[in-house]
Amino acid sequence: MDHFHSTEAAVAALRDLASEYAREIEVTHDIGADQTSRRTSAGFGVTTDPDGSLPHEAFIEFGGLPRVTVHLYPEDDALITVDGINCPDIARDDVPAFLRSVFNGRAYVKSRRFPPSCSLIVPLPGDRTHKEWISMISLTPWLNSRMQ
Repeated sequence: MDHFHSTEAAVAALRDLASEYAREIEVTHDIGADQTSRRTSAGFGVTTDPDGSLPHEAFIEFGGLPRVTVHLYPEDDALITVDGINCPDIARDDVPAFLRSVFNGRAYVKSRRFPPSCSLIVPLPGDRTHKEWISMISLTPWLNSRMQ
């Protein structure tokens, strides 16, 4: 497992992944406590955290289907959105493996008849999975194609 000690290192790994899967990638950076989404309490013009560090987050959009975005946070976690389904609290080190599962076609949707429900299941290394509940009305053609 890779350990990404910075947002920039994680972005570089995601650029490599985009290249590996022949997907376009667009990256937007927000740097400074007054710019990052979780630092709204930072005062006007305050760019560093109390410890003097400069927080850095990035928003990455991948081309192709399924539609995938990644929001890398300074706290070493990420929000990954797969075809409109938010998958929060993904460890930054797990992001490449999560995306590989999606891009390789290993991620799937599991449905239950009673009570009726669906979940996006994304296999991760070490026999772990990320499971995210899906509203039946939010099933897209791609998610339907992954149904098991």
